[in-house]
Amino acid sequence: MKPVVQRTVRSLQRNILAGLITIGPLFVTWLVFSFVFKTLEQAGLPVVQLFAALFPAGWLMQPWLQSLLAVVLTLALLFLVGRVTSLVMGRQALGLFESALERLPFVAKVYTSVRQLLDSMLMKKESSQRVVLVDFPIVGHKSIGFLTRSYIDSTSGRLLAAVLLPNAINPTSAFLQILPMELVTETDLTMEQAMSMIMTGGAVGPETLRYSKDEGLRD
Repeated sequence: MKPVVQRTVRSLQRNILAGLITIGPLFVTWLVFSFVFKTLEQAGLPVVQLFAALFPAGWLMQPWLQSLLAVVLTLALLFLVGRVTSLVMGRQALGLFESALERLPFVAKVYTSVRQLLDSMLMKKESSQRVVLVDFPIVGHKSIGFLTRSYIDSTSGRLLAAVLLPNAINPTSAFLQILPMELVTETDLTMEQAMSMIMTGGAVGPETLRYSKDEGLRD
């Protein structure tokens, strides 16, 4: 009986592993889609609910329909804002709006920081932003990060790096590390490859990765 039990256990393990490999990417995709859908829904839902209160039609009170309309409304608004800002008049209006925000101390700092972060994350490949590895959370354990800019230590003149370390699976939260440039390891990853690795917990990525520090790449 023992060989039969062992074969059964091995068969169960193989099938469960095969199922995990099949379902895993779908589950991660569902998590990402759910997060984006919820965010879009929460942005447009107050307007849809206000419209439903003003025009209390029975079909408009359906929760699923309100959620769908909220997502469509948010996407339409994003498209409209993007379309307007891409025009000359829109760019001028955006410049005036940002100038007005700069007069509000706290709001200006938050808006400018978020805007710079988004611009940095959406930079083209020819930009100075790079995908790097740093020792985090402990020495010898490498984490993927984005080198967003460099600083000069006002005391020693040492070159410092600002590295953003997104959390795996949930890159909406991250750590910002300021560390000496010589502790940063350059990689050959593109932004798209790095984000794929982060979003899938490393399941999706290139076959090779530059892990060891190359002396020729030190700043």
